[in-house]
Amino acid sequence: MNFELIKTDTATKARAGKITTAHGVIETPIFMPVGTLGTVKGIHQRELKEDINPDIILGNTYHLYLRPSTAILEKAGGLHQFMNWDRNILTDSGGYQVYSLAANRKITEEGVKFKSHIDGSAHFFSPEKVMEIERSIGADIIMAFDECTPYPCDYSYAKKSLKITHQWLDRCVAHLDKVPAMYGYEQNLFPIVQGSVFKDLRIQSAEYIASKGAAGNAIGGLSVGEPVEQMYEMTELVCDILPADKPRYLMGVGTPINILENIALGVDMMDCVMPTRNARNGMLFTSQGTINIKNKKWEDDFSPIDPDGHTYVDTYYSKAYLRHLFAANEFLGKQIASIHNLGFYLWLVREARRQITAGTFAEWKTMMVKNMSNRL
Repeated sequence: MNFELIKTDTATKARAGKITTAHGVIETPIFMPVGTLGTVKGIHQRELKEDINPDIILGNTYHLYLRPSTAILEKAGGLHQFMNWDRNILTDSGGYQVYSLAANRKITEEGVKFKSHIDGSAHFFSPEKVMEIERSIGADIIMAFDECTPYPCDYSYAKKSLKITHQWLDRCVAHLDKVPAMYGYEQNLFPIVQGSVFKDLRIQSAEYIASKGAAGNAIGGLSVGEPVEQMYEMTELVCDILPADKPRYLMGVGTPINILENIALGVDMMDCVMPTRNARNGMLFTSQGTINIKNKKWEDDFSPIDPDGHTYVDTYYSKAYLRHLFAANEFLGKQIASIHNLGFYLWLVREARRQITAGTFAEWKTMMVKNMSNRL
């Protein structure tokens, strides 16, 4: 994997770059649609490629391990072949899902015992096991196994958790060297900075992760309920430590405003389920603000969904029609809204890139944050 830093904004810390892997170029900053089970919810791969056009999407190690299973993925030739996707894929490590299963898991230094959310069956994830699963999935970028701390958590818990995360990283690196890639191309391991909202722990973790010389680095454990000001504070602190010549991935973030604010702090890659999850509930993000398409005010509004939109659905359908689909509980409405929101997110990061390279990012960001705060 190669990362080329093309331009850094002079008024902020925003960066435009280019990542090259075996499955093509990823222009940064980038938003990565979440495809938990080998599918971005409600979106055909053809629509995803032709209308939304991301350079990279996510898969989920925990969920893909449970179904369809690594055995099926290996028979298919990896996740790329299984879902017919010839661009980049990133897989998380399952650490966040283990965090979300707090009532059904037990963490030790050896790994995590947990019960499947599907059938209650017992499973064990160690760093070594996770590396083997991610080899079977075959993503271009794979995440180290970590513990995502809850918010709030006390300092002693965060410190103990950080020690485990760093130990697990070393075991991930050692075991990955023993397990060859399965599908004829390189996989790139990203370690994850943790430390909750404690500055000294974040600094310690960022320095430790930076010392590993990985192909890229991730920032985890944010966007888990902490105030947004603390998210930005921790992100800036960590970005100032992580190497400038490697991509920085902020995990699980966030709203369109979060996206722009974190780009301004030096983040290159982000992901979140928000654009599709909110779409399924009738919330549309636009450059002028947020639309709740379920509101009665749209009942007889026959104007396009978003005249400034960037996918075909934005001008093909009207607000009144989309509201009708939601009122009738037709799944097509959720699909249309999902395409719109993902298209908007991808436009947003690509326009941010254009503004960075033009030297106008700071002014544009200020305008966009103000506009996107509106409720239409």
